[in-house]
Amino acid sequence: MIHLYRDDRFLDHDAGPGHPEQPERLRAVHASLDEQPILGVERVAPREATDEELFRVHTKDHVRTIRETEGEARVGLDPDTSTGPHSARAALLAAGGVVDAVDGVLSDRSRGAFVLCRPPGHHAERDAAMGFCLFNNVAVGAAHAVARGCRRVLVIDPDVHHGNGTQHSFYDRSDILFASSHRYPFYPGTGWFDEVGSGEGQGFTINLPLSPLLGDDAFLFLFEQVLGPIVDEYRPELVLVSAGFDTWHDDPLGMMAMTEAGYLRLFALFQSWADRHCQGRMVCTLEGGYDPVGVVAGVRSALGAMGREPLDNEALPSTQAPEARVTAIADNARSAFREYWPSLR
Repeated sequence: MIHLYRDDRFLDHDAGPGHPEQPERLRAVHASLDEQPILGVERVAPREATDEELFRVHTKDHVRTIRETEGEARVGLDPDTSTGPHSARAALLAAGGVVDAVDGVLSDRSRGAFVLCRPPGHHAERDAAMGFCLFNNVAVGAAHAVARGCRRVLVIDPDVHHGNGTQHSFYDRSDILFASSHRYPFYPGTGWFDEVGSGEGQGFTINLPLSPLLGDDAFLFLFEQVLGPIVDEYRPELVLVSAGFDTWHDDPLGMMAMTEAGYLRLFALFQSWADRHCQGRMVCTLEGGYDPVGVVAGVRSALGAMGREPLDNEALPSTQAPEARVTAIADNARSAFREYWPSLR
């Protein structure tokens, strides 16, 4: 059974008029899943994260700052990030939903989960909201998994923006392997090949900076050829995915070229890694994606891959020989990471 963490209170987060991160992103997914349910997916209500769970990633001052926005009409936290009266509650439910989803897969209550939340999380730093994000949901979930005894947690971030907050949360640690593909140069300006971690975490941050307008085959090639060998060498005990869908071909912010078929193949690849190394235990949490059609396509594809809906191979585009710019990304990545991962030599 795949658990879908869904709650109408996520619709109450108000980022402000004209902001790209609007409730319609979730409403469109809710309508699609209500009209065409996915077999094997069970709806679950999230709970709020506790202070103890949040403090593993965030400072006490930051948690207090977010909590104090509750009931306030509008609080600006950075140039892109503001809250409405119910945003703090939505953020607590988002982080708590990921923690509960991690508990569910580690306790075998579910074989996988998707936390359909807003606000997103991967830009949130230890002590600051940033880039539409209040709490770093996936980082809170990864830290919780380690607190529960996991020694090797894989966090994959295929959002079009680099997950700077997640990277910084675990930059000096080897118990959490962070891997991000993202357009570069682009907001927030981080995520080059040479950002590989520090101290005990050296080699446990993997960045794949991408040029614009890459599509399905490029993403599959890079994840299979670069991250795949590392995953097999690392042997994660849990897979977490910052599921951003602003790589969609019609996304107003992303300038990438992914399609629904590409999302299905990509999440099937992630699921195959979870199957091979950790009994299928994979938790996804919603990040970006600002065309509701693309968010629907991405969420349905992820749930389909996780829930083992049969793939119609005839409908999937054949894998083409990669463009020269894609092979250059792969070569640069192998050069940056082979020092730490013998499988890339």
